[in-house]
Amino acid sequence: MAVTTQQLIQYKQQGRSIVTLTAWDYAIAQLLDLAGVDVILVGDSLAMVALGYETTLPITLEEMIHHAKAVRRGVKQALVVCDLPFLSYQESPQQAMRSAGRILKETGVQAVKLEGGYPAIAQTVSYLVEAGIPVLGHVGLTPQSVHKLGYRKQGKTVEEGERIFQEAIALEAAGAFAIVLEHIPNELALRITEKLSIPTIGIGAGVHCDGQVLVTADMLGLTLKQPPFAKAYVNLQETITQAVQNYNKEVRERKFP
Repeated sequence: MAVTTQQLIQYKQQGRSIVTLTAWDYAIAQLLDLAGVDVILVGDSLAMVALGYETTLPITLEEMIHHAKAVRRGVKQALVVCDLPFLSYQESPQQAMRSAGRILKETGVQAVKLEGGYPAIAQTVSYLVEAGIPVLGHVGLTPQSVHKLGYRKQGKTVEEGERIFQEAIALEAAGAFAIVLEHIPNELALRITEKLSIPTIGIGAGVHCDGQVLVTADMLGLTLKQPPFAKAYVNLQETITQAVQNYNKEVRERKFP
């Protein structure tokens, strides 16, 4: 049976950890789904790992839709969520509705994700949820704010921690079905996770979250520079390079075919 947003809330109640990975094309999405991942995120991180941009900021709504279509074709069981890219929702709730509506209508994904939890964003989440669009929240380190926040850990001071805590509460009140907690102290993630009735999905936020997410390119060892909180479960850079070098050698020596 396909995973739903309501099931994720049940998983939290049952103490079952939620497994989330990112995907940017049909081939990767199909493999993740067959492997039993709960949530597949078409993250705007694909701007960097698939398209070669230095940050997530340049990717457009049209590019996200293009990749989300390909991912959705490869998935039968997992819940598929697509990021709203930078400046496709911050202008107004109405802009967010148009962007999210396009994503759901044109790609077939089941939910969208947006960053931030301050009052205007919480209002936008409420607006989308009231229209029947499931929303995954995201607080802590928010990559679309890289020029303001950098990539440093967030919530290390009492004031920062309290702000992130209140943002998470506001997102739940607005109707988000889950919240990503990125690169925040373990104790803050625990406090938020214990307070909320919806799941928290951590990335660089410690062991106390209700689930974990990684960028699949990081998990597979495909990125040259790993974030400090990521873990590579295999070194595909090395594997692919060696395979190509073996192929080169056999072709040049006329051993293949």
